[in-house]
Amino acid sequence: MGVPFADLDVTHRELRADIDRAIAGVIDSGKFILGPAVASFETALAAATDQSHAVGVSSGSDALLVALMALGVGASDEVVTTPFTFFSTAGAIARLGARPVFVDIDYNSFNLDPAAVESAIGDKTRAVIPVHLFGRLASVPYAGRVPVVEDAAQSIGAGDVGGTCSTLSFFPSKNLGGMGDGGAVLTRDADFADRVRLLRAHGARPKYIHKVVGGNFRLDALQAAILEVKLAHLATATKRRQAAASRYRELFATADLDGVVLPEPSPEHVYNQFVVRVPRRDELRAFLQDRGIATALYYPEPLHLQECFADLGYRPGSLPVAEAACREVVALPIFPSIRAEQQEQVVGAVTEFLRG
Repeated sequence: MGVPFADLDVTHRELRADIDRAIAGVIDSGKFILGPAVASFETALAAATDQSHAVGVSSGSDALLVALMALGVGASDEVVTTPFTFFSTAGAIARLGARPVFVDIDYNSFNLDPAAVESAIGDKTRAVIPVHLFGRLASVPYAGRVPVVEDAAQSIGAGDVGGTCSTLSFFPSKNLGGMGDGGAVLTRDADFADRVRLLRAHGARPKYIHKVVGGNFRLDALQAAILEVKLAHLATATKRRQAAASRYRELFATADLDGVVLPEPSPEHVYNQFVVRVPRRDELRAFLQDRGIATALYYPEPLHLQECFADLGYRPGSLPVAEAACREVVALPIFPSIRAEQQEQVVGAVTEFLRG
């Protein structure tokens, strides 16, 4: 038997009756854009994340974009961020005409190196976007100096570090995943939340009266209803992920393999992914695939070396820690329903490869 990278089917089977009722409620209401289902989910999400305000939006990418718009980021601005993340983090900056300023990451956490961020903050810096990568909170000691938009797409439930806001993605593979796209902006600032709400509906208040130029960043009611059902089970699912991560550590410790670097244990890690550094990464992935064990690469190419950012002037070697991570990391299967025997199969196959 192989091991899938994730297993959404189990979660959906367990919650199917509740999800079906939630979908039927939205259909019966006839309110499919914003409306009571979205408002109810926003209230539940704010409470679950210990935030004052949650604003549902159309995707994690749009959550970043609208948060930067609410801060007034524009063409003459710089936003400091990481090169080791999904494209939307930097893409949101570039779409507003601002300049992404990439700085290197910390070797152990894969998150932004705080000292590098401090050095990069300058007169044109309008914001910093740290990414709580793979589900682990980043250290953000600079939060009081500059607006901070926390990209928490992979870290719901891990907490926050006091930034201006944090953004979530509800892409299906996330720890809280919908059945399509969705996202949210979380904040304790009532004025900021109000501006995000204004911007997500083309800047109109009331309808057809546009105070600012916004966009169509609204969360669908069907997604909100599904997400509220799943939100009630998030804490339990997170504990299962953390238990699975601990089991991986025990299994790898017993195997005593040279060269395998595991994610540092942290109580503020919710393991959207379990990412390890390994020698001969690409060969290992092929070996595991032959044995039916799925893996994933997060991320195969750093953002500062992407073709679309060539004009920023970065070159190979500019940010060596991030570049090394792209060559060395692999994500192993982890999900709430993963079984001990599946993890034993994964570690056994890694052991066979490295000792073969």
